[in-house]
Amino acid sequence: MSEWFSGIKAKFILDFIADQRWKYITDGLKVTLEVTFLALILGLVLGAVIAVIRTTHDQLKEDQSKGFGSFLIKLADLICRVYLTVIRGTPTMVQLLIMFFIVLASSNNKVMVAVITFGVNSGAYVAEIFRSGIMSVDKGQMEGRSLGLGYTDTMLQIIMPQAIKNCLPALVNEMITLLKETSICGYIGLNELTRGGDIIRGITYDAMMPLLIVAVIYLVIVMFFTWLMGKLERRLRESDIR
Repeated sequence: MSEWFSGIKAKFILDFIADQRWKYITDGLKVTLEVTFLALILGLVLGAVIAVIRTTHDQLKEDQSKGFGSFLIKLADLICRVYLTVIRGTPTMVQLLIMFFIVLASSNNKVMVAVITFGVNSGAYVAEIFRSGIMSVDKGQMEGRSLGLGYTDTMLQIIMPQAIKNCLPALVNEMITLLKETSICGYIGLNELTRGGDIIRGITYDAMMPLLIVAVIYLVIVMFFTWLMGKLERRLRESDIR
């Protein structure tokens, strides 16, 4: 037993202590969290805008389907549908490679490439989550317009807060998925968490310890977000009771 512990200790020292190789993990974790956070913001903004456009288009009445304004809404809805079809119908890794080697080939900022790619990808899924949340709100809530509020004010002040509350669990799940998807950033040479563990594996020729540590870090972060979601949901339920 003591020999087993000695072997584990020797591997740990070789993989993380020697030459300060633990920095590959910590530096990679910073990049992973940075890409996830910024891409999440971009995805939420894109998703909210697309959800409002598609919902507005679906709520157009026949007597409102004419005119330049309705034409713009229909055109925007068509663009959104194409965007959703393309993004949800192609692999994230392919999108990342296209963005890096073709669309943003002139850029040397790999973090920016990753943020834009994952933000655009996440926006397609967030849009459908927001849309389902908006549709779950009773149509009578739109009667706020009869109180003098415009469509935009009614959507922002009445509909969206309720929609976000309804789709909060799905949004947290999307954030967790986004966090794990950033592990493919190594394909464009971005030293995120997974690539940090793989670099250590390539140096020490020991795969078990570095990759297990990477897996544990991802697991801890996901468990933290899950706990946070549960706590937030309880607070929201308590506020509804009051």
